[in-house]
Amino acid sequence: MVRLIFNTRALLSSIYSFSIIAAVISASFSTTAELCQQLEKTLGDFVVSTANDADYEALRTKNWVQTAWGTPTCIFHASAAEQLQEAVKLLVSANVSFAVRSGGHEPHHGFANIDNGVLIDMSNFTRLDYDAERSVAVVGAGLTWGDVYTQLQAQGVIAVGGRVLDVGVPGLILGSGLSWFTDLYGLACDNVVNMQVILADGSLVNANTKENADLFWALKGGGNNFGIVTEFTLTTYPLGQVWGGIKTYTEEQLPQLIDAYYEYQSAPDKDPYANLIMAVSPTNASIGALVSMVYLKPQEEPAAFAPFYSINTTSDSTAIKSFTDYLAEYAVPSVPRFDWHATSFKLDKSLYEEIGNIITSSPSVEEIKAVTAGLMAITLQPISSVSVEIGRARNGGNALGLEAVNQTWLATATGWWFPDDDHTVHDAGDAIIDQFVAASTNKGGHVPYLFMNDGSWDQDVIGSYGEENNKKLREVQRKYDPNLVFQHLVPGGFKLR
Repeated sequence: MVRLIFNTRALLSSIYSFSIIAAVISASFSTTAELCQQLEKTLGDFVVSTANDADYEALRTKNWVQTAWGTPTCIFHASAAEQLQEAVKLLVSANVSFAVRSGGHEPHHGFANIDNGVLIDMSNFTRLDYDAERSVAVVGAGLTWGDVYTQLQAQGVIAVGGRVLDVGVPGLILGSGLSWFTDLYGLACDNVVNMQVILADGSLVNANTKENADLFWALKGGGNNFGIVTEFTLTTYPLGQVWGGIKTYTEEQLPQLIDAYYEYQSAPDKDPYANLIMAVSPTNASIGALVSMVYLKPQEEPAAFAPFYSINTTSDSTAIKSFTDYLAEYAVPSVPRFDWHATSFKLDKSLYEEIGNIITSSPSVEEIKAVTAGLMAITLQPISSVSVEIGRARNGGNALGLEAVNQTWLATATGWWFPDDDHTVHDAGDAIIDQFVAASTNKGGHVPYLFMNDGSWDQDVIGSYGEENNKKLREVQRKYDPNLVFQHLVPGGFKLR
Protein backbone atom coordinates (compact mmCIF):
# COMPACT_ATOMS: atom_id res chain seq x y z
CA MET A 1 0.00 0.00 0.00
CA VAL A 2 1.16 3.51 -0.79
CA ARG A 3 0.25 5.70 2.17
CA LEU A 4 -0.28 9.43 1.68
CA ILE A 5 -1.07 11.70 4.62
CA PHE A 6 -2.25 15.32 4.29
CA ASN A 7 -2.27 17.19 7.62
CA THR A 8 -3.18 20.79 8.38
CA ARG A 9 -3.52 20.51 12.16
CA ALA A 10 -1.84 18.00 14.44
CA LEU A 11 -4.23 15.70 16.24
CA LEU A 12 -3.35 17.24 19.60
CA SER A 13 -6.72 16.79 21.17
CA SER A 14 -6.66 13.00 20.79
CA ILE A 15 -4.66 12.83 24.05
CA TYR A 16 -7.85 13.44 25.97
CA SER A 17 -9.45 10.23 27.08
CA PHE A 18 -12.93 9.41 25.94
CA SER A 19 -14.05 8.89 29.52
CA ILE A 20 -13.39 12.54 30.37
CA ILE A 21 -15.57 13.68 27.51
CA ALA A 22 -18.27 11.14 28.31
CA ALA A 23 -18.42 12.40 31.87
CA VAL A 24 -20.03 15.64 30.76
CA ILE A 25 -22.62 14.00 28.51
CA SER A 26 -25.20 13.95 31.28
CA ALA A 27 -24.69 17.62 32.08
CA SER A 28 -27.57 20.04 31.54
CA PHE A 29 -26.97 23.38 29.83
CA SER A 30 -29.43 26.25 29.72
CA THR A 31 -27.66 28.01 26.87
CA THR A 32 -25.53 27.12 23.88
CA ALA A 33 -22.80 29.34 25.33
CA GLU A 34 -22.62 27.14 28.42
CA LEU A 35 -22.26 24.06 26.26
CA CYS A 36 -19.43 25.73 24.34
CA GLN A 37 -17.73 26.60 27.61
CA GLN A 38 -17.92 22.97 28.68
CA LEU A 39 -16.46 21.79 25.37
CA GLU A 40 -13.61 24.26 25.81
CA LYS A 41 -13.02 23.24 29.43
CA THR A 42 -12.99 19.55 28.55
CA LEU A 43 -11.01 19.58 25.31
CA GLY A 44 -8.93 22.74 25.55
CA ASP A 45 -9.08 26.12 23.88
CA PHE A 46 -7.29 24.84 20.76
CA VAL A 47 -10.35 22.83 19.68
CA VAL A 48 -13.05 25.39 20.45
CA SER A 49 -13.16 28.95 19.14
CA THR A 50 -15.53 31.59 20.48
CA ALA A 51 -16.05 35.24 19.62
CA ASN A 52 -13.32 36.16 22.10
CA ASP A 53 -10.66 34.18 20.22
CA ALA A 54 -8.38 35.70 17.59
CA ASP A 55 -9.21 33.07 14.98
CA TYR A 56 -13.00 33.23 15.36
CA GLU A 57 -13.70 35.92 12.76
CA ALA A 58 -11.58 34.24 10.09
CA LEU A 59 -13.19 30.90 10.82
CA ARG A 60 -16.79 32.10 10.84
CA THR A 61 -16.21 33.84 7.47
CA LYS A 62 -14.23 31.00 5.92
CA ASN A 63 -17.12 30.07 3.62
CA TRP A 64 -16.38 31.48 0.17
CA VAL A 65 -19.23 34.01 -0.03
CA GLN A 66 -20.93 36.27 2.51
CA THR A 67 -24.35 34.70 1.96
CA ALA A 68 -22.97 31.56 3.61
CA TRP A 69 -21.38 33.28 6.62
CA GLY A 70 -22.82 32.70 10.06
CA THR A 71 -22.35 33.75 13.67
CA PRO A 72 -21.96 30.48 15.57
CA THR A 73 -21.78 30.61 19.32
CA CYS A 74 -18.63 28.55 19.00
CA ILE A 75 -16.68 26.59 16.41
CA PHE A 76 -15.59 23.06 17.26
CA HIS A 77 -12.43 21.81 15.52
CA ALA A 78 -12.75 18.07 15.78
CA SER A 79 -9.59 16.18 14.84
CA ALA A 80 -10.67 12.58 15.35
CA ALA A 81 -13.89 10.64 14.91
CA GLU A 82 -13.93 9.75 18.61
CA GLN A 83 -14.03 13.42 19.58
CA LEU A 84 -16.83 14.07 17.16
CA GLN A 85 -18.81 11.10 18.46
CA GLU A 86 -18.79 12.47 21.98
CA ALA A 87 -19.54 16.01 20.80
CA VAL A 88 -22.61 14.78 18.90
CA LYS A 89 -23.86 13.00 22.04
CA LEU A 90 -23.41 16.20 24.02
CA LEU A 91 -25.15 18.37 21.42
CA VAL A 92 -28.10 15.99 21.21
CA SER A 93 -28.36 15.67 25.00
CA ALA A 94 -28.39 19.46 25.35
CA ASN A 95 -30.76 19.92 22.36
CA VAL A 96 -28.35 22.42 20.77
CA SER A 97 -28.50 23.18 17.05
CA PHE A 98 -25.38 22.63 14.96
CA ALA A 99 -24.01 22.75 11.44
CA VAL A 100 -21.21 20.82 9.77
CA ARG A 101 -18.74 22.48 7.41
CA SER A 102 -16.24 20.70 5.20
CA GLY A 103 -15.42 22.65 2.03
CA GLY A 104 -18.21 25.14 2.69
CA HIS A 105 -18.96 25.68 -1.00
CA GLU A 106 -22.74 25.95 -0.67
CA PRO A 107 -23.60 29.67 -0.95
CA HIS A 108 -26.79 29.39 1.08
CA HIS A 109 -27.13 30.81 4.58
CA GLY A 110 -27.16 28.15 7.27
CA PHE A 111 -26.16 25.23 5.05
CA ALA A 112 -22.51 25.00 6.16
CA ASN A 113 -22.54 27.55 8.96
CA ILE A 114 -24.98 28.56 11.69
CA ASP A 115 -26.22 31.44 13.79
CA ASN A 116 -26.43 30.90 17.56
CA GLY A 117 -25.40 27.26 17.46
CA VAL A 118 -22.27 25.15 17.20
CA LEU A 119 -20.35 24.97 13.93
CA ILE A 120 -18.46 21.70 13.54
CA ASP A 121 -15.45 22.42 11.34
CA MET A 122 -14.19 19.28 9.59
CA SER A 123 -11.01 20.79 8.16
CA ASN A 124 -8.78 18.59 10.34
CA PHE A 125 -10.06 15.36 8.77
CA THR A 126 -7.32 15.32 6.16
CA ARG A 127 -6.44 11.66 5.82
CA LEU A 128 -5.62 10.41 2.32
CA ASP A 129 -4.44 6.80 1.94
CA TYR A 130 -4.02 5.39 -1.55
CA ASP A 131 -4.07 1.61 -1.90
CA ALA A 132 -2.63 0.74 -5.32
CA GLU A 133 -3.44 -2.95 -4.99
CA ARG A 134 -7.14 -2.35 -4.39
CA SER A 135 -7.34 0.80 -6.58
CA VAL A 136 -9.02 2.79 -3.82
CA ALA A 137 -8.27 5.91 -1.80
CA VAL A 138 -9.52 6.62 1.72
CA VAL A 139 -10.28 10.33 1.79
CA GLY A 140 -10.98 12.47 4.86
CA ALA A 141 -14.02 14.72 4.97
CA GLY A 142 -11.88 17.83 5.46
CA LEU A 143 -10.24 17.66 2.04
CA THR A 144 -11.16 19.53 -1.12
CA TRP A 145 -11.10 17.93 -4.54
CA GLY A 146 -8.00 19.98 -5.29
CA ASP A 147 -6.27 18.23 -2.38
CA VAL A 148 -7.41 14.83 -3.60
CA TYR A 149 -6.54 15.33 -7.26
CA THR A 150 -3.11 16.79 -6.53
CA GLN A 151 -2.07 13.86 -4.38
CA LEU A 152 -3.57 11.12 -6.55
CA GLN A 153 -2.21 12.68 -9.74
CA ALA A 154 1.29 12.01 -8.45
CA GLN A 155 0.35 8.31 -8.46
CA GLY A 156 -1.04 8.45 -12.00
CA VAL A 157 -4.64 7.94 -10.85
CA ILE A 158 -7.77 9.96 -10.22
CA ALA A 159 -11.02 9.70 -8.25
CA VAL A 160 -14.41 10.70 -9.65
CA GLY A 161 -14.98 14.07 -8.05
CA GLY A 162 -15.72 17.75 -8.46
CA ARG A 163 -15.15 20.12 -11.35
CA VAL A 164 -13.98 23.00 -9.13
CA LEU A 165 -10.80 22.52 -7.11
CA ASP A 166 -11.90 24.18 -3.85
CA VAL A 167 -15.17 22.24 -3.50
CA GLY A 168 -15.21 19.96 -0.46
CA VAL A 169 -15.40 16.19 -0.82
CA PRO A 170 -18.48 15.47 1.37
CA GLY A 171 -20.91 18.06 0.01
CA LEU A 172 -20.30 17.00 -3.57
CA ILE A 173 -20.68 13.26 -2.93
CA LEU A 174 -23.69 13.51 -0.63
CA GLY A 175 -25.39 15.71 -3.23
CA SER A 176 -24.64 13.13 -5.99
CA GLY A 177 -21.61 14.80 -7.60
CA LEU A 178 -21.45 15.65 -11.29
CA SER A 179 -17.94 15.05 -12.60
CA TRP A 180 -15.89 15.29 -15.78
CA PHE A 181 -15.74 11.47 -15.52
CA THR A 182 -19.50 10.88 -15.29
CA ASP A 183 -19.93 9.42 -18.79
CA LEU A 184 -17.18 6.91 -18.06
CA TYR A 185 -17.84 5.96 -14.44
CA GLY A 186 -21.08 7.59 -13.27
CA LEU A 187 -21.52 10.29 -10.64
CA ALA A 188 -19.14 10.81 -7.73
CA CYS A 189 -21.53 9.07 -5.34
CA ASP A 190 -21.60 6.01 -7.60
CA ASN A 191 -17.86 5.53 -7.09
CA VAL A 192 -17.86 5.39 -3.30
CA VAL A 193 -16.97 1.99 -1.84
CA ASN A 194 -17.48 2.86 1.83
CA MET A 195 -18.50 5.76 4.05
CA GLN A 196 -17.61 6.06 7.72
CA VAL A 197 -20.56 7.76 9.42
CA ILE A 198 -21.32 9.16 12.86
CA LEU A 199 -25.01 8.69 13.64
CA ALA A 200 -27.26 10.76 15.89
CA ASP A 201 -26.61 8.49 18.90
CA GLY A 202 -22.85 9.07 18.53
CA SER A 203 -22.09 5.61 17.18
CA LEU A 204 -19.57 5.20 14.36
CA VAL A 205 -20.59 2.84 11.55
CA ASN A 206 -19.49 1.82 8.10
CA ALA A 207 -21.94 2.10 5.23
CA ASN A 208 -21.30 0.01 2.12
CA THR A 209 -22.96 -2.71 0.07
CA LYS A 210 -22.49 -5.28 2.87
CA GLU A 211 -22.82 -3.20 6.06
CA ASN A 212 -25.77 -0.84 6.53
CA ALA A 213 -26.49 -1.05 2.81
CA ASP A 214 -29.73 0.92 3.13
CA LEU A 215 -27.87 3.81 4.76
CA PHE A 216 -25.20 3.60 2.06
CA TRP A 217 -27.88 3.95 -0.62
CA ALA A 218 -29.54 6.87 1.18
CA LEU A 219 -26.31 8.82 1.61
CA LYS A 220 -25.80 8.83 -2.16
CA GLY A 221 -27.91 11.92 -2.79
CA GLY A 222 -29.45 12.21 0.67
CA GLY A 223 -27.33 15.15 1.85
CA ASN A 224 -26.90 15.74 5.59
CA ASN A 225 -30.10 14.00 6.70
CA PHE A 226 -28.57 10.85 8.17
CA GLY A 227 -25.27 11.57 9.91
CA ILE A 228 -21.80 13.08 9.65
CA VAL A 229 -19.51 11.31 7.20
CA THR A 230 -15.91 11.46 8.40
CA GLU A 231 -14.23 9.63 5.52
CA PHE A 232 -14.93 8.08 2.13
CA THR A 233 -13.31 5.13 0.37
CA LEU A 234 -13.28 5.97 -3.34
CA THR A 235 -12.51 3.89 -6.42
CA THR A 236 -9.53 5.24 -8.37
CA TYR A 237 -8.81 5.06 -12.10
CA PRO A 238 -5.69 5.59 -14.21
CA LEU A 239 -5.31 9.06 -15.72
CA GLY A 240 -2.47 10.74 -17.55
CA GLN A 241 -2.64 14.05 -19.39
CA VAL A 242 -5.82 15.34 -20.96
CA TRP A 243 -6.76 17.70 -23.77
CA GLY A 244 -8.96 20.55 -22.63
CA GLY A 245 -9.52 24.18 -21.91
CA ILE A 246 -12.04 27.00 -22.26
CA LYS A 247 -13.29 28.48 -25.52
CA THR A 248 -15.00 31.86 -25.20
CA TYR A 249 -17.53 33.52 -27.49
CA THR A 250 -19.81 36.53 -27.70
CA GLU A 251 -23.39 36.36 -26.45
CA GLU A 252 -24.58 36.92 -30.02
CA GLN A 253 -23.15 33.52 -30.95
CA LEU A 254 -25.45 31.72 -28.50
CA PRO A 255 -27.79 30.31 -31.23
CA GLN A 256 -24.80 28.70 -32.96
CA LEU A 257 -23.56 27.35 -29.65
CA ILE A 258 -26.97 25.91 -28.78
CA ASP A 259 -27.00 24.08 -32.12
CA ALA A 260 -23.48 22.76 -31.53
CA TYR A 261 -24.39 21.67 -28.00
CA TYR A 262 -27.40 19.76 -29.32
CA GLU A 263 -25.34 18.09 -32.06
CA TYR A 264 -22.61 17.12 -29.56
CA GLN A 265 -25.12 15.66 -27.09
CA SER A 266 -27.24 13.80 -29.65
CA ALA A 267 -24.36 11.90 -31.28
CA PRO A 268 -25.51 8.26 -31.55
CA ASP A 269 -22.20 6.86 -30.26
CA LYS A 270 -21.10 9.65 -27.93
CA ASP A 271 -17.48 9.34 -26.89
CA PRO A 272 -17.47 8.84 -23.08
CA TYR A 273 -14.00 10.40 -22.79
CA ALA A 274 -15.43 13.75 -23.96
CA ASN A 275 -17.29 16.08 -21.65
CA LEU A 276 -18.21 19.76 -21.54
CA ILE A 277 -20.35 22.44 -19.98
CA MET A 278 -21.63 25.56 -21.73
CA ALA A 279 -22.28 28.81 -19.91
CA VAL A 280 -23.58 32.22 -20.93
CA SER A 281 -23.93 35.46 -18.96
CA PRO A 282 -26.80 37.56 -20.36
CA THR A 283 -26.07 40.29 -17.80
CA ASN A 284 -22.40 40.78 -18.61
CA ALA A 285 -21.36 41.24 -22.24
CA SER A 286 -17.69 41.16 -21.25
CA ILE A 287 -18.16 37.55 -20.12
CA GLY A 288 -20.32 36.48 -23.04
CA ALA A 289 -20.45 32.71 -23.49
CA LEU A 290 -17.96 29.94 -22.86
CA VAL A 291 -17.56 26.23 -23.38
CA SER A 292 -15.29 24.36 -20.98
CA MET A 293 -14.39 21.06 -22.64
CA VAL A 294 -12.13 18.18 -21.74
CA TYR A 295 -11.05 14.98 -23.43
CA LEU A 296 -9.71 12.48 -20.92
CA LYS A 297 -6.86 11.41 -23.19
CA PRO A 298 -3.94 13.46 -24.57
CA GLN A 299 -5.47 13.76 -28.05
CA GLU A 300 -5.63 17.09 -29.89
CA GLU A 301 -9.04 18.29 -31.12
CA PRO A 302 -10.98 15.04 -30.71
CA ALA A 303 -13.86 14.45 -33.10
CA ALA A 304 -16.44 14.50 -30.29
CA PHE A 305 -16.20 18.31 -30.14
CA ALA A 306 -16.34 18.82 -33.92
CA PRO A 307 -19.65 20.78 -33.81
CA PHE A 308 -17.82 23.61 -32.02
CA TYR A 309 -14.69 23.84 -34.15
CA SER A 310 -16.24 25.94 -36.93
CA ILE A 311 -17.50 28.64 -34.51
CA ASN A 312 -15.10 31.55 -34.15
CA THR A 313 -13.79 32.12 -30.63
CA THR A 314 -12.73 35.24 -28.75
CA SER A 315 -10.19 33.13 -26.84
CA ASP A 316 -9.16 29.48 -26.71
CA SER A 317 -7.02 27.75 -24.05
CA THR A 318 -7.46 24.17 -25.26
CA ALA A 319 -4.23 22.17 -25.21
CA ILE A 320 -2.75 18.98 -23.80
CA LYS A 321 -2.14 19.49 -20.07
CA SER A 322 -2.54 17.88 -16.66
CA PHE A 323 -6.06 17.44 -15.34
CA THR A 324 -5.46 19.81 -12.42
CA ASP A 325 -4.07 22.48 -14.77
CA TYR A 326 -7.27 22.18 -16.77
CA LEU A 327 -9.43 22.57 -13.65
CA ALA A 328 -7.43 25.58 -12.48
CA GLU A 329 -8.63 27.56 -15.50
CA TYR A 330 -12.25 27.55 -14.35
CA ALA A 331 -12.89 30.45 -11.96
CA VAL A 332 -16.07 31.40 -10.11
CA PRO A 333 -16.90 35.15 -10.38
CA SER A 334 -15.74 37.13 -7.37
CA VAL A 335 -18.85 38.69 -5.83
CA PRO A 336 -19.71 38.67 -2.11
CA ARG A 337 -23.24 37.27 -2.41
CA PHE A 338 -24.30 34.25 -4.43
CA ASP A 339 -27.27 32.00 -5.18
CA TRP A 340 -28.09 29.31 -7.70
CA HIS A 341 -31.10 27.37 -8.93
CA ALA A 342 -31.51 24.07 -10.77
CA THR A 343 -33.84 22.49 -13.31
CA SER A 344 -33.59 19.62 -15.80
CA PHE A 345 -35.02 18.73 -19.20
CA LYS A 346 -34.69 16.18 -21.98
CA LEU A 347 -32.74 16.41 -25.21
CA ASP A 348 -34.92 18.31 -27.72
CA LYS A 349 -33.69 20.71 -30.42
CA SER A 350 -36.68 23.06 -30.44
CA LEU A 351 -36.70 23.13 -26.63
CA TYR A 352 -33.00 23.98 -26.58
CA GLU A 353 -33.65 26.85 -28.98
CA GLU A 354 -36.41 28.15 -26.71
CA ILE A 355 -34.11 27.86 -23.68
CA GLY A 356 -31.61 30.03 -25.57
CA ASN A 357 -34.30 32.63 -26.24
CA ILE A 358 -35.32 32.72 -22.57
CA ILE A 359 -31.71 33.21 -21.50
CA THR A 360 -31.37 36.38 -23.56
CA SER A 361 -34.88 37.84 -23.18
CA SER A 362 -36.11 36.96 -19.69
CA PRO A 363 -37.25 39.91 -17.51
CA SER A 364 -35.04 38.40 -14.79
CA VAL A 365 -31.97 39.52 -16.73
CA GLU A 366 -32.89 43.20 -16.46
CA GLU A 367 -33.89 42.83 -12.81
CA ILE A 368 -30.46 41.47 -11.94
CA LYS A 369 -28.68 44.04 -14.10
CA ALA A 370 -30.37 46.75 -12.02
CA VAL A 371 -28.73 45.71 -8.72
CA THR A 372 -25.17 46.59 -7.75
CA ALA A 373 -22.69 44.11 -9.28
CA GLY A 374 -25.62 42.04 -10.54
CA LEU A 375 -24.53 38.90 -12.37
CA MET A 376 -26.38 35.99 -13.92
CA ALA A 377 -24.79 32.98 -15.60
CA ILE A 378 -26.72 30.06 -17.07
CA THR A 379 -24.88 26.75 -17.35
CA LEU A 380 -25.97 23.80 -19.49
CA GLN A 381 -24.61 20.44 -18.34
CA PRO A 382 -25.21 17.43 -20.61
CA ILE A 383 -26.11 14.14 -18.90
CA SER A 384 -26.15 10.91 -20.90
CA SER A 385 -28.49 7.97 -20.43
CA VAL A 386 -25.37 5.80 -20.11
CA SER A 387 -24.21 7.68 -17.00
CA VAL A 388 -27.60 7.12 -15.35
CA GLU A 389 -27.44 3.40 -16.13
CA ILE A 390 -23.94 3.22 -14.65
CA GLY A 391 -25.27 4.72 -11.43
CA ARG A 392 -28.08 2.21 -11.20
CA ALA A 393 -25.74 -0.75 -11.65
CA ARG A 394 -22.80 0.31 -9.47
CA ASN A 395 -22.42 -0.27 -5.72
CA GLY A 396 -26.09 -0.75 -4.97
CA GLY A 397 -27.40 2.24 -6.89
CA ASN A 398 -28.21 5.73 -5.61
CA ALA A 399 -31.23 7.58 -4.20
CA LEU A 400 -31.65 10.05 -7.08
CA GLY A 401 -34.47 8.45 -9.03
CA LEU A 402 -32.99 9.47 -12.39
CA GLU A 403 -34.61 8.57 -15.69
CA ALA A 404 -32.20 6.90 -18.13
CA VAL A 405 -32.54 9.43 -20.96
CA ASN A 406 -30.20 12.03 -22.42
CA GLN A 407 -30.90 15.24 -20.53
CA THR A 408 -29.51 18.59 -19.48
CA TRP A 409 -29.07 19.77 -15.91
CA LEU A 410 -29.36 23.56 -16.07
CA ALA A 411 -27.90 25.76 -13.34
CA THR A 412 -28.68 29.44 -12.86
CA ALA A 413 -25.98 31.24 -10.88
CA THR A 414 -26.59 34.76 -9.62
CA GLY A 415 -24.25 37.15 -7.85
CA TRP A 416 -24.66 40.60 -6.30
CA TRP A 417 -23.16 42.96 -3.72
CA PHE A 418 -25.56 44.11 -1.00
CA PRO A 419 -27.83 42.19 1.44
CA ASP A 420 -30.69 44.56 0.64
CA ASP A 421 -30.89 42.93 -2.80
CA ASP A 422 -31.06 39.33 -1.53
CA HIS A 423 -34.79 38.89 -2.13
CA THR A 424 -34.77 40.70 -5.46
CA VAL A 425 -32.05 38.49 -6.91
CA HIS A 426 -33.44 35.28 -5.45
CA ASP A 427 -36.89 36.02 -6.83
CA ALA A 428 -35.39 36.78 -10.25
CA GLY A 429 -33.66 33.39 -10.14
CA ASP A 430 -36.94 31.72 -9.24
CA ALA A 431 -38.71 33.49 -12.09
CA ILE A 432 -36.33 32.46 -14.85
CA ILE A 433 -36.37 28.87 -13.58
CA ASP A 434 -40.18 28.99 -13.80
CA GLN A 435 -39.80 30.04 -17.44
CA PHE A 436 -37.47 27.12 -18.17
CA VAL A 437 -39.84 24.68 -16.44
CA ALA A 438 -42.84 26.02 -18.36
CA ALA A 439 -41.01 25.71 -21.68
CA SER A 440 -39.84 22.16 -21.03
CA THR A 441 -43.25 21.10 -19.70
CA ASN A 442 -45.05 22.51 -22.74
CA LYS A 443 -42.80 20.46 -25.02
CA GLY A 444 -43.08 17.31 -22.94
CA GLY A 445 -39.41 17.44 -22.02
CA HIS A 446 -39.45 18.40 -18.35
CA VAL A 447 -37.37 16.21 -16.01
CA PRO A 448 -38.41 16.51 -12.33
CA TYR A 449 -34.91 15.83 -10.97
CA LEU A 450 -33.11 18.73 -9.27
CA PHE A 451 -29.32 18.46 -8.94
CA MET A 452 -28.61 19.15 -5.25
CA ASN A 453 -25.20 20.69 -5.84
CA ASP A 454 -26.88 23.40 -7.97
CA GLY A 455 -30.16 23.76 -6.06
CA SER A 456 -31.36 26.91 -4.34
CA TRP A 457 -32.16 26.88 -0.65
CA ASP A 458 -35.95 26.75 -1.13
CA GLN A 459 -36.09 24.14 -3.90
CA ASP A 460 -37.43 20.73 -2.88
CA VAL A 461 -34.41 18.84 -4.11
CA ILE A 462 -34.99 15.54 -2.35
CA GLY A 463 -38.67 15.63 -3.23
CA SER A 464 -37.59 15.57 -6.88
CA TYR A 465 -36.20 12.05 -6.42
CA GLY A 466 -39.73 10.67 -6.64
CA GLU A 467 -42.35 9.34 -4.22
CA GLU A 468 -40.94 5.81 -4.00
CA ASN A 469 -37.39 6.93 -3.22
CA ASN A 470 -38.64 9.50 -0.68
CA LYS A 471 -40.61 6.79 1.10
CA LYS A 472 -37.50 4.63 1.28
CA LEU A 473 -35.37 7.57 2.46
CA ARG A 474 -37.81 8.24 5.32
CA GLU A 475 -37.65 4.58 6.31
CA VAL A 476 -33.86 4.80 6.45
CA GLN A 477 -34.09 8.03 8.43
CA ARG A 478 -36.44 6.47 11.03
CA LYS A 479 -34.10 3.49 11.37
CA TYR A 480 -30.82 5.38 11.85
CA ASP A 481 -32.10 8.67 13.31
CA PRO A 482 -35.41 7.86 15.02
CA ASN A 483 -35.48 11.17 16.89
CA LEU A 484 -34.84 13.13 13.67
CA VAL A 485 -31.76 14.86 15.06
CA PHE A 486 -30.35 15.66 11.63
CA GLN A 487 -33.76 16.86 10.49
CA HIS A 488 -34.28 19.34 13.36
CA LEU A 489 -31.03 20.08 15.22
CA VAL A 490 -29.20 20.52 11.90
CA PRO A 491 -31.45 23.16 10.33
CA GLY A 492 -29.40 23.78 7.19
CA GLY A 493 -29.20 21.73 4.03
CA PHE A 494 -31.80 20.11 1.80
CA LYS A 495 -34.22 18.21 4.01
CA LEU A 496 -36.69 15.41 3.59
CA ARG A 497 -40.07 17.12 3.57
